[in-house]
Amino acid sequence: MIRPSIPDRSDDPRVDVSLVVNGEKVMRPVSIRMLLSDFLRHELGLTGTHVGCEHGVCGCCTVHIDGKAGRSCLTLAVQANGAEIRTIESVAHQDGALHPIQQAFKECHALQCGFCTPGMVMNILARFEEEEKLDLSDSGIRDMLSGNLCRCTGYINIIAAVRRAAELLGRA
Repeated sequence: MIRPSIPDRSDDPRVDVSLVVNGEKVMRPVSIRMLLSDFLRHELGLTGTHVGCEHGVCGCCTVHIDGKAGRSCLTLAVQANGAEIRTIESVAHQDGALHPIQQAFKECHALQCGFCTPGMVMNILARFEEEEKLDLSDSGIRDMLSGNLCRCTGYINIIAAVRRAAELLGRA
């Protein structure tokens, strides 16, 4: 699907926002109608945050907002003013080594086209960071992934990847 370019909103009121994105302080004037997903992608060039449905249903745009998984397509950039944002670009290690969740996706062949993968990784990462005890049963993992839609796979390998990630992180 070809996404239309962002309309010229030069006549919109603009507000200065200040955020910490992937550990770096960012200050920019933005339209009061600009979505956080558009801010990340078009203002900062962080294109790992994907936009699928633009209704908060598919989970492709999931980022961490102050440590919690959130839908960047439902959040205005001005709403995130003062927040700490973490995107998929910050997940791999500085030396390029994959994060254990990314490694598990690779090992278990848990992606096909890869469009949903960044949002899934961010959602799973948030759950691993937030919850002390994870339900790693099939139904527990399906519940964990219920906010992320993959149009390519049958989720079997994704479920295996979550279990593998738990092993790699010492959480199994």
